[in-house]
Amino acid sequence: MDKRTFILSIAILALIVVGMFTFAHLKNQELKQDPVVVEETADLVPYSEITRIDAKHYFRDGQHTYVGEILMPTPCDLLTTEALVMESFPEQIKLQFSVINNSDTCAQMLTPQRFLITATASGEAVAAAIFMGRVVELNLIPAAKGELPADFELFIKG
Repeated sequence: MDKRTFILSIAILALIVVGMFTFAHLKNQELKQDPVVVEETADLVPYSEITRIDAKHYFRDGQHTYVGEILMPTPCDLLTTEALVMESFPEQIKLQFSVINNSDTCAQMLTPQRFLITATASGEAVAAAIFMGRVVELNLIPAAKGELPADFELFIKG
């Protein structure tokens, strides 16, 4: 019986050693495979930090005027704007913002870029903002009585 116990113990020990070497070999093969790289899409969206646009809204004689400024990451970023009036009831005004930057290198310094957009539509028209092809929040501040777009100064808090 002593001989059987000894042979059984050696057989179990041999199986454990073979199992350890098999496990190590399989893990080694797994590490040799190319790792899967997950790309973050948030970094690929240009100007992803701009999610809201504050603008002062003026309406006079059928003309809507939107005035404001957007903080751009560099002074080389030039803001371009366009207004599209969609024929519906009430009319929809799409304020489209895009950025032109042709520089190879530019100092990373927050720089405000002002805009003035006009659109002819009824007083019930609804406005929405699109920045670089994506919808962003548009915070409209009504102009005070007698205030003109030429007198615009931006003092928005919050």
